[in-house]
Amino acid sequence: MQKVAFVTGASRGIGKAIALLFGREGYTVVCASRTLNDLQKVVQRITDLGGEALAIELDVSILFDFQSCVKKVVEKYGKIDVLINNAGVVRDKLLLRMSENDWDTVLNINLKGCFNGIKAVTPGMMKNRYGRIINITSVVGITGNAGQANYASSKAGIIGLTKSVAKELASRNITVNAVAPGYIDTDMTDNLSDKVREELINQIPLRRIGTPEDVALTVKFLTENGANYITGQTISVNGGLYM
Repeated sequence: MQKVAFVTGASRGIGKAIALLFGREGYTVVCASRTLNDLQKVVQRITDLGGEALAIELDVSILFDFQSCVKKVVEKYGKIDVLINNAGVVRDKLLLRMSENDWDTVLNINLKGCFNGIKAVTPGMMKNRYGRIINITSVVGITGNAGQANYASSKAGIIGLTKSVAKELASRNITVNAVAPGYIDTDMTDNLSDKVREELINQIPLRRIGTPEDVALTVKFLTENGANYITGQTISVNGGLYM
């Protein structure tokens, strides 16, 4: 039976790259985000390549909605083998200018969204005694970053969540890991000036900004047999930044 992967934030950037890679690798891919039109383009690309995919509109910050989506997927495909919690937003401001809404929005989507996803898929994974959960954190969850107190806090929280849940679920053959991208070519970096981009590259030993595919390949590895003995870890994909 085909394995089923559920990818949040799959409409663009890293999530899109993850969804396309899993589709090429023969998974049934459930693509979830709040932008259904963009999701349908991703699903079309997967099906054009002979894969199977499903688009689901989802606000990950609402537990009931996440649980309802998971229920529909399990009714349709019988199971969810892999969950990739990738959905995330930024609301960057210095702390003194950051509103309570800026804080709540980022924490609710980035961190609570991961909690909601894990809570939604875990009963089925425990029943099947198999599951692979990968949470996308960030280099700034490890280092912190001025102007990103909300984003860095949410991403640091994901690392703690990953370790705690990994300990809870290990006895059921469910691994839980995090992937921490550095600077990656996505919509979030498209607006950088040439000067800022050059300054970033000068900080990276591999001398380039990463691609969404670099992250997707690491995520895919964590679902493979070669990673069966890896859980509770945070894998940095950052070209050597801050090593």
